[in-house]
Amino acid sequence: MLGLFKSKKKTSQSKILIVDDEPDLASTVEYRLKFADYEVVTAGDGQQGLEQARGEKPDLILLDTNMPVMNGHEMLEQLRADAELKHIPVIMLTARCEPQDIAAASAHGVTDYVTKPFDFAELMAKIQAVLADGKSG
Repeated sequence: MLGLFKSKKKTSQSKILIVDDEPDLASTVEYRLKFADYEVVTAGDGQQGLEQARGEKPDLILLDTNMPVMNGHEMLEQLRADAELKHIPVIMLTARCEPQDIAAASAHGVTDYVTKPFDFAELMAKIQAVLADGKSG
């Protein structure tokens, strides 16, 4: 045929891991990222997030703070202690906006910090900037 129905997916698609215990928020962000042609993996808590990070090796992690089992700060600390995962950029995506929360995330090498509620265009700009920086560096 004429190739009219061939997929136009990029072969070097960036993979993003969303770690958030709010299913509505996670699925909304997942849908928007997939629409923007990103590969998306999700986890509902920090422990699942670590397992997904180890198995999937994402290019970027969007990480909530308040979650059951293992919170975002604990997950971030374990990510940074793991030689295979410590290079993965992390954007905190959380309702916690107190200076001590931002300082704790910063101390563990968070790449950026976005507070909920957030503007999706702003989040996308930060995601694109982080991924572009990772590919050039």
